[in-house]
Amino acid sequence: MTGETYLAADEVTKKYGDVTAVSAVSLDVPSDAVTGFIGPNGSGKTTLLRLLLGVERLTSGTISYSGPDAERQLGYLPQRPTFRPGFSVRETAAFYADLVDDDPDRLLERVGLEAVADRPVSGLSGGMTRLLGIAQALAGDPPIVMLDEPASGLDPAMSRLIFDIVESIADAGRAVVLCSHELPLVEKTADRLAVLESGRLVRTGSVEELREQTGGPLHETFTALLEQDRAAIAAPEGTQS
Repeated sequence: MTGETYLAADEVTKKYGDVTAVSAVSLDVPSDAVTGFIGPNGSGKTTLLRLLLGVERLTSGTISYSGPDAERQLGYLPQRPTFRPGFSVRETAAFYADLVDDDPDRLLERVGLEAVADRPVSGLSGGMTRLLGIAQALAGDPPIVMLDEPASGLDPAMSRLIFDIVESIADAGRAVVLCSHELPLVEKTADRLAVLESGRLVRTGSVEELREQTGGPLHETFTALLEQDRAAIAAPEGTQS
């Protein structure tokens, strides 16, 4: 069950010259829920995420925050997090924690890295680096946490662990937005989905609502929705149902 809307996008568009990366997207981001952005490569998922974060300037449209007052409203995990060489895991967590008066040990415990707190960040595996990235995204208890491909390139066990943490973040009352190609894990974790294609929002709804399109697993529904969208675009004007 989702909560109140924390972030709302209205007719959001982003153009780079003559190229439209995101086209008139409107959606709400609720608390107590994981909202998953899914779509093929180049569909606009990461660009939309960066627009919601405010690190990309809108061409048109509006984005409004209506969540609780917080020193840090948004936490963000980039697809490839990098940290200062020479720092330990605890020193890295402390750097981000000090910015918002948080406890670095609490952050590391939250993602299961307390046992490697003294390890240099250069000695972390890809999965542990991603976990440290989630820890910094949680610094200051932001009401909204956004994650770009949090399990990309990771082994199945680490991917499941990360998605379990994502689910627990939403269960703690936060609004979570993630972009991912890991459809089986998205299907298990997400409360709401936004399907993107060529910068357009094709469909939104719960996993169950979207699965009703085919009665099969999410990857079949995803493929069917994209095929329907492409067929509608290709149909001569006046013949679309």
